[in-house]
Amino acid sequence: MKAELPADAVIQCRCVMLVDDEAMVRESTAQWLTMCGFHVVSFASAKEALKALTPAWPGVLLTDVRMPEMDGMALMQEARKKAEGLPVILLTAHGDVDMAIGAMHDGAYDFIEKPYVPDRLAETIQRACEKRRLTVENLRLQQDLATRSGLDAKLIGISPAITRVRDEIMTLGQLDTNVIIYGETGTGKELVAQCLHSFSNRADKPFVPLNCGAIPENLIESELFGHEAGAFTGANKRRIGKFEYASGGTLFLDEIESMPHSLQVKVLRALQEGVVERLGSNQPIPVDLRVVAASKVDLRDEDGFREDLFYRLCVSELHLTPLRDRLDDVPLLFAHYVALAATDHQREARPLSDHDIDALQSYAWPGNVRELKNVAIRFALDRRATVAELLSRGQPPLATVRINQRGLPLAVQVAEFEAQAIRKSLTTHGGNIKAVMEELDLPRRTLNQKMQRYGISRSEFVTEAE
Repeated sequence: MKAELPADAVIQCRCVMLVDDEAMVRESTAQWLTMCGFHVVSFASAKEALKALTPAWPGVLLTDVRMPEMDGMALMQEARKKAEGLPVILLTAHGDVDMAIGAMHDGAYDFIEKPYVPDRLAETIQRACEKRRLTVENLRLQQDLATRSGLDAKLIGISPAITRVRDEIMTLGQLDTNVIIYGETGTGKELVAQCLHSFSNRADKPFVPLNCGAIPENLIESELFGHEAGAFTGANKRRIGKFEYASGGTLFLDEIESMPHSLQVKVLRALQEGVVERLGSNQPIPVDLRVVAASKVDLRDEDGFREDLFYRLCVSELHLTPLRDRLDDVPLLFAHYVALAATDHQREARPLSDHDIDALQSYAWPGNVRELKNVAIRFALDRRATVAELLSRGQPPLATVRINQRGLPLAVQVAEFEAQAIRKSLTTHGGNIKAVMEELDLPRRTLNQKMQRYGISRSEFVTEAE
């Protein structure tokens, strides 16, 4: 298509490709649809329309059935080959109704009898455009995921928060310094640690993870430093510890705030001197490794955590943003995990409806990415369940979170502040969305999402003068 389509019509998928060999019908139909808010591109023949059709045409195809050279039925078949999932609406004379019904079995979206009722035509096209918008959005998500490589393919997202983390990883990866990663449960601390390792000079050496909170206190020293045969009851043979095994590479200590105080002294000594001793041995073993630690809490505030060990580990810091504060990443992440689950179980990936996307971006995600992944897997396997139904089995939506015993969660305070700011701006500008966008410095789509998320309707603020 050489003619440039209006940006709003493209984003909302409100473009209509109208094909009719009768000039008067074309002109009158185009005029009516334009008045209804659609962007209409008209063609006198099917072949001209096919030349202009693109795979991601942002709207629908509206075509007459009886036309010379190539009729509407043949056009529909060729158009759907070129643009997958394209809704095709047929304009039919009374004698073509049986043919049109058969065409619906072959994939036509709907048919309208001539002379058509203008309002019914507009309503049918509106529904078809909404369907097309969802198809194009899912196609865009799939293409986005397919074209990602390197770090973009490992840490998926478009928000400023995830972009910042990717930039910091690329910088810290080459510095070979110890790093502490802070983040809530499920935010992907181990994945970020793996990325730090993969994009470092140690990438060809082992990445060795250890969860300090998952190992009994009487075993963790052996896990870290290893032991000789006979060092203690049950030590039947020599065991290489995580420090020694990770030498040359990266040791990831998750939930390091759980490390026993008595063990912290030995970890500090191993890091300072670059040597370890297996339990039951006095032989020092040199180690050369990078330590990446992770914690849910700020180690500065932990009374039981040694200050000297903190400063040895905290040469650099990375802070991971919870999912509820980067909701723009949610659809892309969700589509990624749905696609992976579908591939694993040899199924076709389910597309996300508009309601599904709204539900995803209206949820608090207390379990962060880990919870999102689990919901995505269930969504891929349960073909009937909507996202809202799956989420209803978990935590309440962000907009309905209530005060708990510890008081009002930060996420709810932020939500209430955002809702109040939007309502105030809408009141000030009498419901003028453009003015609100400028005042709050928000893109149209983000503002719409937030208004829907907080149950705010523009109609409540529109002044009579408007």
